[in-house]
Amino acid sequence: MNKTSNLTFGEAIEAIKQGCVAFREGWAGKGLFVFRQVPSEVPVEVIPRMTSLPAVVKSIAEMRGTPLRYSNQLAILFPDNTVNGWAPSVSDALASDWSIRIHAVAVDTVGSAISTE
Repeated sequence: MNKTSNLTFGEAIEAIKQGCVAFREGWAGKGLFVFRQVPSEVPVEVIPRMTSLPAVVKSIAEMRGTPLRYSNQLAILFPDNTVNGWAPSVSDALASDWSIRIHAVAVDTVGSAISTE
C-alpha cells in the first residue's frame, strides 16, 4: 500500500492484517494506535506460569490439555504501554481519517508462545 493517510477504516484494517499499526488523525498527538494481536499458541506446560491469566482460567485451560490459542483480536496501545482490547465505534468505522505506520523491525521473540502464522 502506497497511501498511508486519509484512509477508510476498511483500508486501515487491511493494513493491520498485514502487520501495520493504525490510528485516527485525532489520536496522532496522543500516541494511541490499534494493532492486531499476532495469532499464537501457548503450550500446555507454559500455561501455569502465565502471569496474564487468573488462576482459575489457567487451571481450566491446563485441564483441557490443549494449547491456549490467541487469534483474531484487535488491541490498542496507549502512551504508557497499556494494552487493552479494542473494537471500533461507529464513528471509527465510518471515518476516513485513518493513518497507518509501516515499521518492520526484525527481533527475536520472547517467551514460549508459538506464532501460528
